[in-house]
Amino acid sequence: MTKPSIAVLGSGQVAQILSKGFQAHGYPIQMGNRTPSKLSALSAETGIPVSPMAEAVAAAQIIVLAVKGTAAEAVVKNLGRALAGKVVIDTTNPIADIPPTDGVLSYFTNPDQSLMERLQALAPEAKFVKAFNSVGNGLMIDPALPGGKPTMFICGNDSEAKDLVVSILDSFGWESEDMGKAASARPIEALCQLWCARGFIQNQWAHAFKLLKG
Repeated sequence: MTKPSIAVLGSGQVAQILSKGFQAHGYPIQMGNRTPSKLSALSAETGIPVSPMAEAVAAAQIIVLAVKGTAAEAVVKNLGRALAGKVVIDTTNPIADIPPTDGVLSYFTNPDQSLMERLQALAPEAKFVKAFNSVGNGLMIDPALPGGKPTMFICGNDSEAKDLVVSILDSFGWESEDMGKAASARPIEALCQLWCARGFIQNQWAHAFKLLKG
């Protein structure tokens, strides 16, 4: 079965780790960036092509949004209708540009909204699916933990888009739990705060969530 083509948007550690992961698992992969030269070293090392964002989006079936939360809305707005009909894996969190308080990150959203809902409103014809936002980049690909496969909580309005994301997560070594439509991005994004709190307070970052069912 032919794997869907992927475009990862961003240049930070999350974008780079996910791009390498897609490459390792046999997905056709390219990266998109407003300044492609920022990723020239990574491209030379891995052979992953890098192009302007709009070009990468046009060439791919699945888009991975892996930019800072504070930049995500501008990126989606600039891409506009280029995202129409595309599956967009949203890895972002609405982390404010201020230090954490007692280990708790501050968000620029409130409990009754999520960043993904705001992004979906900017690109209503795109098929957003929340994923990869509640774990550190070191565990995103093939996590090996004593408790077995961790759980990736996902949500989105389009069932077929979520099925595609579940197939990716399965190949990456994750269990998936579909939490419903876009509004569920509110508690899923809050999981980033919980995940990071343990890291900031205990200086331990090798952990992930797992849903235990009775």
